Amino acid sequence: MTGPAYTRLDVDERRRQLLETGARVFTEHAYDEVSMAAVAREAGISKGLLYHYFPSKRDFFVATLEAAASELAALTETDPEQPAIDQLRASLDAYLAWIDANSQSYRKLIESAANSDDARAIVTRVRRETVERMLAALGSDTPALRISLHGWLWSIDGATLDWLDHRDLGRDELRELLVASFASAVERALA
Repeated sequence: MTGPAYTRLDVDERRRQLLETGARVFTEHAYDEVSMAAVAREAGISKGLLYHYFPSKRDFFVATLEAAASELAALTETDPEQPAIDQLRASLDAYLAWIDANSQSYRKLIESAANSDDARAIVTRVRRETVERMLAALGSDTPALRISLHGWLWSIDGATLDWLDHRDLGRDELRELLVASFASAVERALA
């Protein structure tokens, strides 16, 4: 006699499992290639149960992106009592470690942001929130500084994508390059 076809999990654990499955599936396949039936099979649940948690594929995709953004935000949170440059280094260390460990997902997110309003909105919101945290840490909110910080954040994607493609700099070297470009941007904005 065999066991039940599906395993009963508590609501939070099931949601976490489904979001992990979503992260894997949306990393391996383009959004249009993913079906809710295939996700349900991958997660070992019925399609009806998947729809119970996420009413549509779009909702599931957005929840998957939000979960990754929340994970990254928590990882890059810093101690506000530390000097701003130390906060930056700690945050960049965590960010680059996450990208290193999730390079395929990161690349897919950046590609999705170009084609998906949902992904673009999440990336834009995360960048805005990051700039607000940085402005607070720097104790200034001048337009020049805000603009410089937004530009610097956008440049990180280009630098990290190149780093992932070539791997000809160590992660610490990349971090210090990003710290130097940050310092230059902030110095110029505050001048």
